[in-house]
Amino acid sequence: MIYTFKPYEKSKILRNHLNLGGENPDGERIDVTSLYIERGGKPWIGVMGEYHYSRAKRDDWYRELCKMKAGGVGIVATYLFWIYHEEIEGEFDFSGDLDVAKFIDDAAKAGLDVVIRIGPWAHGECRNGGFPDWLVKKSYKLRDNNDEYMAKVRVWYEKIYEQVKGKFYKDGGNIIGVQLENELTNNAEHLLALKKLAVEIGFDVPLYTVTGWNSRYGAKIPVDEVLPVFSAYADAPWAKGTHKLPLSHNYVFDKNRNDSAVGVDIIKDTDSSGWRLPYEKYPFAMCELGAGIMATHHRRPIITGMDAYAMSLVKLGSGNNLVGYYMYHGGINKIGKLSTLQESKETGYPNDYPILNYDFHTALTSYGEAREQYALLNILHLFLQDFGEILAPMEAVMGTENVAADNLKALRYSMRTDGKSGFVFINHYQRLAEIEDLYDVVIDTGIVKFPPVNVCGKVSFFMPFNMDLSGNMLEYATAQPLCRIDDTYFFVAIEGITPQYKFGDECIIEAKVGLDSKIKFNNIKIVTLSFDEAAYARRLRNTLYIGCGCNIYEKDGEICAIEDGSYSYFKWNGEGFEYTEVAVDFKPASVSFDEVEEPFVPKYECQLNIGGERKRTWRKISVTGDEGFIEIPFPCDVAQIYADGELVADNFYNGEVWRVPAKLLYGKECYLVTSEMKDDFYREF
Repeated sequence: MIYTFKPYEKSKILRNHLNLGGENPDGERIDVTSLYIERGGKPWIGVMGEYHYSRAKRDDWYRELCKMKAGGVGIVATYLFWIYHEEIEGEFDFSGDLDVAKFIDDAAKAGLDVVIRIGPWAHGECRNGGFPDWLVKKSYKLRDNNDEYMAKVRVWYEKIYEQVKGKFYKDGGNIIGVQLENELTNNAEHLLALKKLAVEIGFDVPLYTVTGWNSRYGAKIPVDEVLPVFSAYADAPWAKGTHKLPLSHNYVFDKNRNDSAVGVDIIKDTDSSGWRLPYEKYPFAMCELGAGIMATHHRRPIITGMDAYAMSLVKLGSGNNLVGYYMYHGGINKIGKLSTLQESKETGYPNDYPILNYDFHTALTSYGEAREQYALLNILHLFLQDFGEILAPMEAVMGTENVAADNLKALRYSMRTDGKSGFVFINHYQRLAEIEDLYDVVIDTGIVKFPPVNVCGKVSFFMPFNMDLSGNMLEYATAQPLCRIDDTYFFVAIEGITPQYKFGDECIIEAKVGLDSKIKFNNIKIVTLSFDEAAYARRLRNTLYIGCGCNIYEKDGEICAIEDGSYSYFKWNGEGFEYTEVAVDFKPASVSFDEVEEPFVPKYECQLNIGGERKRTWRKISVTGDEGFIEIPFPCDVAQIYADGELVADNFYNGEVWRVPAKLLYGKECYLVTSEMKDDFYREF
């Protein structure tokens, strides 16, 4: 069957129409057009990953940021939770794990830009959305322009500024953006007042962002002053009830930036005053593309690598020009001086979350292990690093028929094009469903017609047409472009499709797949990697490395592996791949569990009895060393680990084995307490 597209209509690109943009001391600029962000005068698609310094250990920040960099992230976004820094009114703390200045410096050392999300309200599944308890108890209205509230916000912003001054892009620093507030949908005047206050205090960045989503027409924002950024998640654990949700529409291509499912637990419907966010003024930019999701007590979905990869690819094919993930790296909540710091029903919020665990089931776990998302998403990130400048000005054009999420028979496809060249996107993946295989699919872009291909299994991919490879016009490829190293272009084979490269009318090259698949054509080389090989590919030291079943990264000039123990990798030398083995002395700890009578009343007993009193089981934990991870396999409702009487880890069971660092427990008297599992939550096991 031949698949065609709706007509391509070139949009007029608006420039200098927003009060955004800025220049660094080297003369490089970051600016915002109506279609894309420019950096150094060129179209640019940034990759941004969220990682909260306050939910991690300062001694771990730099190493974890290096992992993010290797995973293709170029910008780290981070919340500043007010309650963490001023839990007691008038007592500010920016020391230790709250030292945001050091975190920003560590990001710079790792080669990352920073977007600081300064609130004052944040959400982030934090207690009171990040507001201190003392502020919540005030008599005046919060998130409002009244003098009393704004006076407190001024002090908060000033305290942040004292920490970050001199680190802005204009100073030669790495802070390129500030997000104001979060999920505020109907108070443009307040958002404008927050920006004016921040600028008055000294914040000066190219990008001021606000969340743009709302249940209906997009958030009400100060139109010319900020860049609205959007969200998409694979599931909605904040939804009420424990029933299975409808299939997510985030796996079909469309131009709708506003995911109205996000924030419905917090955001109230606005009136139909006729407001419509003027999307045509802004590039499609995302700050909360869910690389994972945080389980609530009543809903515990599991996000897989393909869940995240396919969704991110679909958003690229729908026009996304800023790939911002929430979260990219999980974390651990602190326990405050006065209370725990997680969102809970006890504080008037609609969901119960773990006291400590903010793993988010995302690319990098709370403890820095890599999930499948980490490897798969980098396939897209490598492409954007080398070819984002080409993709960014290309507009999204949808297929001729709109496809609903529950349509499991139709081809899901789109293209990004400038009217002459482009990329065809195909997604044959739907979370929690199977799409019927399609045979003899012919894509006709109106410029180039692809040969017939079979679209089978759980695949999500894109293919180029009329792509310039160092002066060689690639009419089409039935493989996915990955990256470029000097004169070598790397592609990824698509499962079930023979990789072909067509140059001109008579030249069709059919390629084999693998590390030894190099083809020479005129002045270029082409290497076609398997999908699994591409998943472990990393751009390090200005060349391409491929881990042998391991995730490698660079730290202080050394090639390291995220996984424990010895590891090996291949390095591209310009003509082929060289193999290297690295021996590491690793003695993994072993663990034993002995069921015991209750040794003490658990300090956070209430968490074990969410939804009603439950039977508890106690086990003493014995760990033989401090290297590696221990695995906790016991099915339950809630699990807590106490070390020397203090809560050090907790988890809402989701069917997976829970992994905890041995060093967290070694040398301490440790107990595991689990509560009885009942049929009172949504599960995928």
